[in-house]
Amino acid sequence: MRKPAKLVQRLCALVLILGALTALLQAKTRKDRIVVLISLDGFPAYALDDPRLPVPTLRKLAREGVIAASMQPVNPSYTWPNHTSLVTGVDASQHQVLFNGLLTHPLEGAQAAIEPRHDKDTLVHVPTIYDVAYKAGLTTAQVDWVAIQGAKSITWQFPEWPDGNGVIEQELISTGTVTQEQLRTFEHSNQPWRDEIWTDAATDILEKHRPNLLLLHLLDLDETNHTYGPMSSASFTAMALLDNRVKQIVDAIQRAGLSARTTLMIVSDHGFRPILHTLHPNVLLRDKGLLCEGNHQLNGACVISKGGIAMVYAAKGDQRAELIAQLRGIFTSAEGVDQVYGTDQFAKIGFPLPSVSDQAPDIVLIAKPDYAFTSQEGRSFVTESTDRGTHGYLNTDPKMQAIFIAWGADVPRGGHLNAISNLDVAPTIGALLGIELKQGPGHVIQEIVPSMKPDRSPTPQLHPLEKRPQ
Repeated sequence: MRKPAKLVQRLCALVLILGALTALLQAKTRKDRIVVLISLDGFPAYALDDPRLPVPTLRKLAREGVIAASMQPVNPSYTWPNHTSLVTGVDASQHQVLFNGLLTHPLEGAQAAIEPRHDKDTLVHVPTIYDVAYKAGLTTAQVDWVAIQGAKSITWQFPEWPDGNGVIEQELISTGTVTQEQLRTFEHSNQPWRDEIWTDAATDILEKHRPNLLLLHLLDLDETNHTYGPMSSASFTAMALLDNRVKQIVDAIQRAGLSARTTLMIVSDHGFRPILHTLHPNVLLRDKGLLCEGNHQLNGACVISKGGIAMVYAAKGDQRAELIAQLRGIFTSAEGVDQVYGTDQFAKIGFPLPSVSDQAPDIVLIAKPDYAFTSQEGRSFVTESTDRGTHGYLNTDPKMQAIFIAWGADVPRGGHLNAISNLDVAPTIGALLGIELKQGPGHVIQEIVPSMKPDRSPTPQLHPLEKRPQ
C-alpha cells in the first residue's frame, strides 16, 4: 500500500504546483487594461506623407503617441491573410489563410469559389491573441473582424453579417441606431453607412461592456481605392471619413473615463497600387489547351487570381511534374508577369506547401506594376482595367506598406519608429494585456511598452489546430 500512497502524494503535489502556477499566471494578466485595435482597410503608408491629406485625428494621435514609417504586411497582401497575421503574429505559411475566405478546390469537379462564411477554426490553423486573452480570463470583442466567424473566444461581437437577435445588435436597435430591417439587408447596404454602424457598435461595446481587447475593421477605403484608385479625390474623401470614425472611438474612450487604461492601435492591412491593365491567366491556359474545367482533363490547370497575385493549381495527373514545369515556362514569358514562384521558393514568400495546406497553390505569379490579375472571363489575356487600384503584390513592394499608430496608456509621446512588421502587433497586444503569444518571429515593440520587460515565463497557450482532412 505504500507505493499507491506515494503516488497519491506526488499527484497531490503536482496539483498544488499547477494550481500555484495558474494563480501566478492569472496574477500577471492585466485585467484592468484595454487594447483597441482599429484596422483601416487599404490605407497605404505613403498616404500619410501627403500633408494635404485631411486626417487631423490620425495626425494628433501620431503626435501624442508613436507612429511607424511603415508596417510590412505578409503575403499575399490581401485583407484576410493580413488581419489573421495581425492577431496571430505568424504569416500564411502557418495560419494558412491565403484568400478572403476558404477556397473551394478548383480541380475537384466543382466551380472554384472563395467562400467567406466558414468558421474561424476551419480557416485559422494557429491560436490568436484573442484566444489566449480569453483563456487567461480576459474579455474580448470584435466588430467586422475577418476569419473570426464562430470563434468561441469572443465575448461580445457585432460581426460582418450581423444577427438581428445578437446582444450588441439588440442594444443598437434599442437606441434607434439601426433597425431590424436594416440589419436584415445589412450586407447589401452602402459601405460608408456600414462603417458608420460598425463604429457605433464598437463605441457601444466600449461604453457598456469595456472589453480588455476590441478588434474593429473598417472597409470603405479599400472599396473606394479599388474603384477610383489610391490618392484620388474619392480616396481622400474616404480617408477623411475614416479619420472621423477613429475620432468617434477616441471620444468614446474619453467619455467612458477609460483613457488612463486604454491603448489604441490604428493599423491597416496593406497598401495600394494604381493599375491600367488586367491579366486573364485562364484565357492564356485555354488558348494553349491547358485549362482544366471540372475534372474532365487530368493534366490541366486553373488559376485563382485577383490583384497583384495569381495562384496556379495543377491537376494531379500522371504528368504533373512536367505540367508544372510547362506552366512555369508559359507564365515566365507572359506579358505583365513580374515573378514566378514554385514551391521550392514558398518559404521565401511565406506560403504553405500543398502538402501542408489544401489552400496552397503549385505556382505563385506576381504582376508587374500597372498590371493586375483576375479570374474573370476575358476575350484576351491582356485587357484594359475597369478598376483603378488594387493590392496583392509582394509585401516588399513599397506601395504595399501599411500604417501603424499607437496612442494611449503606456505609449510614449512623439515616438517615431522605422519600418516594422505586422507580425509584431499580436505580441505587443499581449505585452499590454500581460499575456504572451509564443509562436512566431514577431516581437514586442519596446518603444510602445518601454516600461515592460519581455515576460519569458510560461503563459496559457493553446495548441495549433490540426490540419483539416483533405
